[in-house]
Amino acid sequence: MAEDRICVGAISGAFGVQGEVRLKSFCAEPEAIASYGPLYSEDGKQSFTLRLTRTIPNGFSARMSGIATREQADAMKGLRLFADRARLPSLPDDEFYHADLIGMEVRDTGGALLGRVSAVHNHGATDLLEVSGPPPGGGPNRSVLLPFTQAIVPTVDLASRRIVADPPEGLFA
Repeated sequence: MAEDRICVGAISGAFGVQGEVRLKSFCAEPEAIASYGPLYSEDGKQSFTLRLTRTIPNGFSARMSGIATREQADAMKGLRLFADRARLPSLPDDEFYHADLIGMEVRDTGGALLGRVSAVHNHGATDLLEVSGPPPGGGPNRSVLLPFTQAIVPTVDLASRRIVADPPEGLFA
């Protein structure tokens, strides 16, 4: 995947029998996904234009270029869609694209390395940073879910690729 592309949605299967797909949008304004095209597969080998047809539970039904049958739509299930970063809106200073956070070094307020962000999850309440690395004092790598709130993560420095965290006592023990 090109470094200048961001995942904006995914196909969750076919919708109906006329080649429409079920689309999950990962955009802050879900309908905006249609304006970020063309959209690309993760490897960049396929590109699609997209037209939303209606709102359905958990997303949209949509028409995608090159998909005309239910079988073709079913074959797209699981495909993640990427947009060129330049087509996406600029973010306020306190918001970040998940792709920009992954791989960033995480240090505590004393400068000790806690690990690196390996994933960003959201299960409803707030984003969680999955921080992976060896525990203090050594040992096998482990993953810790760190709430991504201003109180716990006061500093995100995109330029230096570093996050400063003030985790709850014992979270990384």
